[in-house]
Amino acid sequence: MTFQEQAEKLIAAEVRMISGCADCQTSADVSNVKEFELPDPAGKAGGACTSALLNILYNDGVAAAEMSWVDMLRRMRVELQGDYTQVPQLSSSRQFDLSNTFEFAKTGYGGTKRAVLIGINYVGQSGQLSGCHNDVKNIKRYIMDVHGFQEENIEVLMDDGHHTSPDRRNIMEAYARIAEESQPGDAVFCHYSGHGGKLPDDNGDEDDGYDETLIPVDYEHAGQIRDDELLKKLVLPLQAGVTMFSLMDCCHSGTILDLPYRFRADGDTEEFQEEGGYNFGSYMDLLGDSGATVFCCFMILQWVMSMLW
Repeated sequence: MTFQEQAEKLIAAEVRMISGCADCQTSADVSNVKEFELPDPAGKAGGACTSALLNILYNDGVAAAEMSWVDMLRRMRVELQGDYTQVPQLSSSRQFDLSNTFEFAKTGYGGTKRAVLIGINYVGQSGQLSGCHNDVKNIKRYIMDVHGFQEENIEVLMDDGHHTSPDRRNIMEAYARIAEESQPGDAVFCHYSGHGGKLPDDNGDEDDGYDETLIPVDYEHAGQIRDDELLKKLVLPLQAGVTMFSLMDCCHSGTILDLPYRFRADGDTEEFQEEGGYNFGSYMDLLGDSGATVFCCFMILQWVMSMLW
């Protein structure tokens, strides 16, 4: 079975994610879990990726003209070059022509637009950020004003004492809920602004030996959220016909959703690259015995058909 066939079999939905930086770009070494502390923001308000994207798409409250995916990502890179070293990265469950017009929320006829927006400032903790709540407020205004998202279909998690707390349980429940509720024709948007990290890979599915993580507000006793968990609870349950666009504004976010294709806006590449060492078998195990059985049967069928031809 080809890489493309395996990707389509594993992930039914069309999923695209823009991340603020590659996995190797970091502001702290968090591989030692017992000694882990939130990284020092060094006076920055956070949310560089969110701000760069909104400056391009919604500058001064005016929606930008149409542009291609590659143009948008390279303009983000220019926006970030002054004070930041991040290289924006696009990951996807499918390859597509990057010269196509950038689409934020593509729905089918009668489809619903749903969103989960998470902003964590880690109020009162070391490594406290100051811009993540504003990121959520700004991105919420953009998706409602420009793309027609309705208030009742937007779930907001912030550590501001007014919204649902962005603790580990609430984040995972919000992701599981939006995946379960979304139907073919729906468009999903997930935004995260906060700290990201990495932990030693615990099941052998990572080529670099590390799982990328999101860091919930209660990470000290509840733990971090591994990329495997996001793949299992958010990405894999999405039905065919659902489209999801995600913006992950945190460190170590390049492969946080474990998608099989990526494009880096570094000027060196013009198209998607397959993720090296992508472990389809291990990821299929996340679906349980039924998913693994279907996957194996599909592979056997493909082999038989190839022999017949």
